[in-house]
Amino acid sequence: MSDAVIRRAFVTGGSGFVGGALIRRLVADGVEVRALARSAHAVETVTGSGAVAVRGDLEDRSALRSGAEGSDVVFHAAAKVEDFGDPDAFHRVNVEGTRNAVDAARAAGAPRFVHVGTEAALMAGTPLRGVDETAPLRPDSPVLYSRTKAQAEAIVVRSAVPDVFVTVSIRPRFVWGPGDTTVLPQFADAVRAGQFAWVAGGRHLTDTTHVDNVVEGLLLGARRGAAGRAYFVTDGPPVEFRAFVTALLRTQGLEPPDRSIPQPVATAAAIGGEAAWRLLRRPGAPPLTRFALWAMSQECTLDTSRAREELGYVPVITREDGLVQLSPA
Repeated sequence: MSDAVIRRAFVTGGSGFVGGALIRRLVADGVEVRALARSAHAVETVTGSGAVAVRGDLEDRSALRSGAEGSDVVFHAAAKVEDFGDPDAFHRVNVEGTRNAVDAARAAGAPRFVHVGTEAALMAGTPLRGVDETAPLRPDSPVLYSRTKAQAEAIVVRSAVPDVFVTVSIRPRFVWGPGDTTVLPQFADAVRAGQFAWVAGGRHLTDTTHVDNVVEGLLLGARRGAAGRAYFVTDGPPVEFRAFVTALLRTQGLEPPDRSIPQPVATAAAIGGEAAWRLLRRPGAPPLTRFALWAMSQECTLDTSRAREELGYVPVITREDGLVQLSPA
């Protein structure tokens, strides 16, 4: 089967980390790009990346349909990517926002829809060891991000109509690289504040996905993905969590402490902290959430055979070269 041709694309979440990198790659490949922008700042960001801004948000079905009109593919990168917060906000953005984006793409006649998924949609409190795409989504997860991303992917997958409306979900793990506004900054802030600690030593294995490899997966999904399929994409073999986070922090001139919290203590702190924050309606997030605890203490390794075999996926950048990108010149 020949690759689908992409001349025009519409991107949601284009002012974010993954969406911005995707726009820049599409533009570099000669694709005409339009991007949803819900604020003046977002307009400035997406136009700076080379896209034409379509003013609106995920609740604005008219803007979504307008952006999708004439597109060969719609990339849905917009999401509420946080580990704690208002349940209604998570549902509105991640679930209803995805439903609106899918419906708008279908109504506009876009033939392909590519969702930025996540391995977190499979997480409910136990390790993921060597899992492939047959592992079940967890819309019952106690963590809002995992729960709502699972619900969102279910909408994407069941909306597929082979040869008419091809929907694909690309699932990276632990996205990192230049432009990261979440993972590395949070670790760095914790180290600088003297609040960083490993959980149970942090020696478990994890997969990672550099943002350039995420984008490569998204483009291959758009060109070759099968209707209703999900695909894991990573940087290659897994790495020890502690070793990788230490390497990330060293790119910023920081050295993490050796301090470690026992697993039972961390679990009690995360569950108790979340309960207290909700009961007292405190702003922000507790010092340790269950989602952060899972990342800090549980193995997450993924089988990328499907992406390699069906999409021809191969990482375009190694972890070593990605770390060099982050290091000061």
